[in-house]
Amino acid sequence: MLGACASLLGMAQQPAETTVNHPDWSRQAVIYEVNVRQATPEGTFEAFLPQIPRLKELGVDILWFMPIHPISEDGRKGTLGSYYAVRDYKGVNPEFGNIDDFRKVVKAAHDAGMKVIIDWVPNHSGRDNAWVKNHPDWYERNEKGEMYGPYDWTDVYEFDYSNPEMRKAMTDAMAFWLREADIDGFRCDVAFEVPTDFWNENRPQLEAVKPGIFMLAEAPNPELLEHGFDMGYNWPMKDLFSAIAATSGQYSFKDSEGKMKDFPEKHASDIYVRLEEEAKTYPGDSYLMNMITNHDLNSWEGTEFDRLGNLQEAFAVLIYTLPGMPLIYTGQEVGLNRAFEFFEKDQAPDWSSNADVTAFYKRLNRLKHERRELAAGNGAKMERLATASDDVIAFRRGNVITVANLGKTAVKPFKKAPSVKGMTNWMTGEPASLPKTLAPGEYLIFTGE
Repeated sequence: MLGACASLLGMAQQPAETTVNHPDWSRQAVIYEVNVRQATPEGTFEAFLPQIPRLKELGVDILWFMPIHPISEDGRKGTLGSYYAVRDYKGVNPEFGNIDDFRKVVKAAHDAGMKVIIDWVPNHSGRDNAWVKNHPDWYERNEKGEMYGPYDWTDVYEFDYSNPEMRKAMTDAMAFWLREADIDGFRCDVAFEVPTDFWNENRPQLEAVKPGIFMLAEAPNPELLEHGFDMGYNWPMKDLFSAIAATSGQYSFKDSEGKMKDFPEKHASDIYVRLEEEAKTYPGDSYLMNMITNHDLNSWEGTEFDRLGNLQEAFAVLIYTLPGMPLIYTGQEVGLNRAFEFFEKDQAPDWSSNADVTAFYKRLNRLKHERRELAAGNGAKMERLATASDDVIAFRRGNVITVANLGKTAVKPFKKAPSVKGMTNWMTGEPASLPKTLAPGEYLIFTGE
């Protein structure tokens, strides 16, 4: 609503608080998704070790490793296969090294003050996983009595979570990595396909092995954040970002058939609508992970440049200043503008190739670390600032103000500008000042004492 008085978001009746006790270190953390296969020319744990100081300097707090397990050969896609077709839940992909190599990575990350979580695939296994032969009753069957995979995933078989022994084995395999590699938690693939009651039972059992773990669900489902997970995927916000970019003429990704996705007309003001929905739907103090890219988006839905165009930097600012935790995917910090191969070895980016983009993310990471207002969960509430255009988003969280033009034309941002006296432009270090107009994709971050 143009010209509306500033209002607090999240004042609607909220669900009960999550029962998950988030680790203190997670409140202002930045998560980084590691694609081991593509992160270095060698694609090994040993080769990744020297990257840890670089990522610490970048400002990363959590290293999320895509699945590190051996990949099934039966039904394998491409030459190397999908990480998500697990052959052995207690094994290590020999492509990457062995468990001792991984332990060295975990220790080095811990010594640098970072945490490590691994990608876990609980809904299905590879077709030649030992469980298929030894425990065929642990798998779902179709009307013909055959094991099958979900969706069009022909290299996996889906588990039957009505089997209590299968549940025990899954939790035991997860606990193995807490004990044997000292990891700090899990990112759980398609967590919404697994019964919620399993996660509610699973979390306390894992906490008994290693207290203070961090659990990320690849799902936006609010019920998963009540008792089982610290954080879920903010897919709805990701889709809204794409729709806003499409409305502004910036979305350009075409699928394998040369077709571009249709989006509803959306504007920056629709972000407030999404935030109101979050406030009404999710348990209090739960986290959502905000992103402009990840492995699925990069490989299957287009790079951030394909989907967001000249607005991608402004959207990157928003994933840091909106409620939640920001994600960086391998290569994002150097502006990698192409899709990684998913089933083959690909060329690692040159980590010194784009100093300006790296500096951009370093500054945003420092903002997330230093400004308590931006804590995930129960951080500072958002105060909407009245703008002169639906294409401009402007809000205050404590003493942090964010303004961005997500439209297609230069616009006057405010009818009546808020006071920024005594504040600093975070990205330049200069005294804060509001321009008369904002260009498409232009953004501002102001901070005060």
